[in-house]
Amino acid sequence: MRDLTHGPVFRHLVSLSVPIAVGMLLQTLYFLIDLYFVSALGDAAIAGVSAAGNVVFLVFALTQALSVATTTLVSHAVGRKDRAEANHIFNQSVVIAALLAVATLAGGNWLAGRYMALLGADPATRAAGVTYLRWFLPSLALQFAVASMGAALRGTGIVKPGMVVQMIGVLLNAALAPVLIAGWGTGHPLGVAGAGLASSLAAAAGVLLLTAYFVRLEKYVQFHPREWRPRLATWARMLNLGTPAGGEFALMAVIIGAIYWIIRDFGAAAQAGLGIGSRVMQSIFLPAMAIAFAVPALAGQNFGARHFARVRETFRVAMAANVLVMASLTLLCQWKAEAMVRAFTRDPAVIAVGAGYLHVISWNFVAVALVFTCSALFQSLGNTWPSLLSKSVRLLTFVLPAIWLSHRAGFDLEDVWLLSVASVLLEAVTSYSLLRIEMRARLGVAGAHGNPPDGIPATKARS
Repeated sequence: MRDLTHGPVFRHLVSLSVPIAVGMLLQTLYFLIDLYFVSALGDAAIAGVSAAGNVVFLVFALTQALSVATTTLVSHAVGRKDRAEANHIFNQSVVIAALLAVATLAGGNWLAGRYMALLGADPATRAAGVTYLRWFLPSLALQFAVASMGAALRGTGIVKPGMVVQMIGVLLNAALAPVLIAGWGTGHPLGVAGAGLASSLAAAAGVLLLTAYFVRLEKYVQFHPREWRPRLATWARMLNLGTPAGGEFALMAVIIGAIYWIIRDFGAAAQAGLGIGSRVMQSIFLPAMAIAFAVPALAGQNFGARHFARVRETFRVAMAANVLVMASLTLLCQWKAEAMVRAFTRDPAVIAVGAGYLHVISWNFVAVALVFTCSALFQSLGNTWPSLLSKSVRLLTFVLPAIWLSHRAGFDLEDVWLLSVASVLLEAVTSYSLLRIEMRARLGVAGAHGNPPDGIPATKARS
């Protein structure tokens, strides 16, 4: 366990976010490695894998719900020096992770064909997406175990083991991808099925390694089978925290799914361009996301310890860092968008769509920085519902107008990108306004002196 309630906030933020950034970069490489080798299979394969990859957001909605609840409650317990509560939360999280993994495997196999029938631009795209999904589902199911264990470690201020495990997983995936996708050394290429299988095998190795770390090395939070009996009161607390955070990712899946559905009449090249552009965007978001992911542990421990001035300082430092990072990334996309997309395809039509997407969408990067940081603070304060409300504002101001525009004469892809930028700006304003209200309610004026505002208990009894 690492105590984050003392020492310079900036130093803690850097020491937490750097390993998280490395781990997230390695996680993203799963998708980029697959995309690189799949791109050699043609536009239909790229479009199918990219559209199927949107399911990742649906699963991430559930893993995010579990992760946020676990990190927040564990960090609060650590801040109060309540080890028993931290272990209770972790073990209940493990049980929930196992149930969600089973549900993902069963539901994913049942829905794969229906999902791709809705989003695929043509039969070849739909077939590629279904094949990829069926082999990729085990990887998605295993993410719940990773989320549970990784979140518990972050809550205690420990992030490096997760980075090491992800590094090993990515190296394994990188080694397997050309063998399974292109048939290097075997002469039996599996195509998009190989892409899914490589990720699933790498994810399985990662779970085994992380489990071994908990069994052999972790001392503060540990597996305790006696704590595996479901405690509904604890689950209710976790759901209250995690559901809104998961809902944000679910709404993102709806938004991205709506984009694929709206542009499918433009053909597989348009969907492939969007798929590459969005993957590039997600990859370059990593520094800002890492800073945001470090905030809940840092601010959460200080909130649990009732060091409210440090909670406010954490927000200010994280916000300044994220704005600087995202402004730099905006300039990068304006300068090198075509080069980044060209790394994955030589098709001029795909490059044009992907680069056009990055050129326009990058203008909302600073607003995204604000959204990320506000969302992290809501998690730290133990109330994630305002983040969901902000994301709902984006859903309503983007999806419905986009569908309406798609039926107008002269409708173009750039109309979708511009509307997305406007909706993110509105989401950022909404999120920041709600955070100011939440910080006044949770931290109050007395927060600067470290005293709890009225109505915020110092501890919560475990059910």
